[in-house]
Amino acid sequence: MPLQTPPLRGIHADRGAKFTEFGGWDMPVEFDSIQTEHRAVREDVGIFDVSHMGQIHVTGPDAATLMQRLTTNDVTRLEVGDAQYAAITDEEGVIIDDTVVYRLPDEDGQPTYLFVPNAGTDEATHERWIGYRNDLELEATVDNQTDEYAMFALQGPDAADLLEDVADDSPTDLGRFEAAYATVAGVECWTARTGYTGEDGFELVVPWAEAEAVWSRLECQPCGLGARDTLRIEAGLLLAGQEFDLESNPRTPYEAGIGFAVDLDTEFVGRDALAEANEAGVEEQLVGFQLIDRGVPRHSYDITNAEGRVVGEVTSGTMSPTLEQPIGLGYVPVEYADPGTTLRVVVRGRSKKARVETTPFIDTA
Repeated sequence: MPLQTPPLRGIHADRGAKFTEFGGWDMPVEFDSIQTEHRAVREDVGIFDVSHMGQIHVTGPDAATLMQRLTTNDVTRLEVGDAQYAAITDEEGVIIDDTVVYRLPDEDGQPTYLFVPNAGTDEATHERWIGYRNDLELEATVDNQTDEYAMFALQGPDAADLLEDVADDSPTDLGRFEAAYATVAGVECWTARTGYTGEDGFELVVPWAEAEAVWSRLECQPCGLGARDTLRIEAGLLLAGQEFDLESNPRTPYEAGIGFAVDLDTEFVGRDALAEANEAGVEEQLVGFQLIDRGVPRHSYDITNAEGRVVGEVTSGTMSPTLEQPIGLGYVPVEYADPGTTLRVVVRGRSKKARVETTPFIDTA
């Protein structure tokens, strides 16, 4: 099956981007260098094309009920313009995906939501929502709009100033996890003060046909998925398929450190299992660590205790451009999870000393 392409694939190629397959999409992984792009976001501003992220639109009299049933947070707390982070779990409380849910302005007097599943999951997620809607006999329209809109992430300490320069409205008045429609470069965009880098910034949902008009006006360092990964690891943020995977690495929100996105006072799929898990406590949890010895931790490397016994596995790792130190994330038994605990990571067959650290690894916005 051919890879899906973002609307600006040609623009990115002309700019000299290198591409990679990600979630069934052909996406820019690097424009100049990961170091350059990472630094731009930490010190100034950079822009990412994240059009590979899914976009599911839900509206109708029972839209809130459907969203409440299928996400772990309390959707009823959202006023128009609010956003919240949530997990999507199965009956056993295992994470299928994580997502951000936005409350859009009402349509025809009915509550309306946009939520963003991860790359390559939009079709399965759409089918899941349709299936539950039908089984519960709810009145809601569920549309997969992934191919109708581009999505850009403008991130960094100077993101607000740049957006203010090209917006007719004042999207910079938005607080964290707030959103509104704003006219950017003459195009109406759903504009949210959210992001995946640990910096201040905005994510813009842009009509597919107008993507170039908006991108070209947001003149700053273009960034690819490589820098996005190093930035989110420094911020201690999860990546679907690495920190959790329904088949290869099944994890509950409590193990993954996102229990704050679970509201047990709501009735969602997996709620009872998670209530039991919350009562019992977890046996393993996701931790951040820094290598003390030279080397770079990578996904699937073994984590051992001081005696060399394997106790866990690295889920993500990198040489931190900000800290200039090798850092990573991984699951370990709770008795090894306290910050300061000494562990070891097997890097290319050699045992390297590591220390558990508090995440995020850096100060975040």
